[in-house]
Amino acid sequence: MNSADNPGQAMSHPASQAGKPLQRPASAECRTLLADGRIATITASRRPRGGRADVKCVAPGAAAVAARMQQVVRLARHTEARFDSREQVVLSLDATPADGDRGWELAAVLADRMVRGLWQPPAAVVAACGWSDAWHQGTAITGDGSTVAALARALPDALIASGVAKEFTALPAVVAVPHLGVLSGHTDPCALVSSARAWFPLYSGGAHDTLAWVEVAVTPLPIEAQGTDEEETIAAPGLNVAAQLAVRQVLAAARHFDGRALGRWRTVVRFSETRFQGNSYELALVMADRLARGREFVPRGRLIATGCSAAWHTGRVDPVQELAAKLALIARQGRTGDRILLPEGNIAVNDADITSVAAAIREQGATVARIARIGMI
Repeated sequence: MNSADNPGQAMSHPASQAGKPLQRPASAECRTLLADGRIATITASRRPRGGRADVKCVAPGAAAVAARMQQVVRLARHTEARFDSREQVVLSLDATPADGDRGWELAAVLADRMVRGLWQPPAAVVAACGWSDAWHQGTAITGDGSTVAALARALPDALIASGVAKEFTALPAVVAVPHLGVLSGHTDPCALVSSARAWFPLYSGGAHDTLAWVEVAVTPLPIEAQGTDEEETIAAPGLNVAAQLAVRQVLAAARHFDGRALGRWRTVVRFSETRFQGNSYELALVMADRLARGREFVPRGRLIATGCSAAWHTGRVDPVQELAAKLALIARQGRTGDRILLPEGNIAVNDADITSVAAAIREQGATVARIARIGMI
C-alpha cells in the first residue's frame, strides 16, 4: 500500500505502536527544497534548557528567517497534547531562503517533533514542503506540487511530507499532511480550537490610523495538564517580551473574574499589527477571549472595543486617552452590524462631541454601548 493512500499509517505516532518504545534521538534532520532549487537541511538537536529559551533557531545571515522559524515551531507546539519545557531545541537551516519562500516551514515543524520523539518517521531520510498561516491550529497546511515532484526526483529514497492535496502527491514516497493531526493518526486538530477576533482603534493622529484586530484561539487543556500556571499556557508570538507579559497578565486576571475559567485552556493571541504602544487594546483582547470561550454572544458584525483596566480581576473597565478621536476613527471605518464598546468612565453626561459621533455611528447601522464592567454587557 502506498503511503499516499494511507497517510495515517505512514505518519503514525510511535507511542501508538504497542510495545514499541519512544525514541528520542539526540538530533534529527529534515530536508526541504528552496525556491531557487537548492536542497536545504534543517537540523534539530536537544540539550538541557538551563534557563535558556525553549526554542533557538539559526539561519545564516537571515535573522528574519530564524525569527519566523522560532515562531512557526512555537505555534505548532500548541497543538500538542503534552508540553515539556525542560529541554531546549536548537534548529539550524544550512541555506538562506529567498524573501517570501516559506516551503521550509513544515520541515522545521517535523524536525522539532522528531528530535523530541513525538514523531518517528518510517524512513531514514525525510523531506518536507509546506507552510501555513494557522500553525497554532495545526491546519491549513499547503504547498507546491512542482516542488514536491522535484524533491521526489532529487531524493528518491526519502519520505516526503507535503501540505499539497493528496491528488497532487500520487507518488509512493509522498504523504499528504494537510493538518498536523496526520502525524499521530488523528483528525484535524482545528476541530478542537475555538477562535474569535475583536477590533480596536489604533490611533496616533497620523495617516496610518486604522482598526486593528486581536485574535484569541483557545484549545482545551488535557486533564493531566490542568492546574498549570495560567500565564504559562498563553502565547503571544510576534510581540516583544514586555508586550507578551502584559497580554498574559491581562487574560489571566480577566479569567480570574470569570470564576472557573482558570487552568482550562491553551491560548494563542495574535495581533494584525504588533508595533503599537499603550494599553487601550486590552478590552478588545478580553472580549475576543470571552467570545472564543463562549462567554459572550457573537455580534452580527465585528466587535470593536477600546478600554483598559488596572484591575481586570474585578472585571472593571477603566477610561482610555483620546476617546473622541478614536471614536471618530471607528465612525469612519465602521460597518453595519458592528458592536462598539466604550468605557463608561470616559463619557460625561454633557459630552456633546462623543454623543454626536455615537449617534452618527448608530445611524450607520452599528450599535454603541458604554460599559463599566465585563460580564455585564
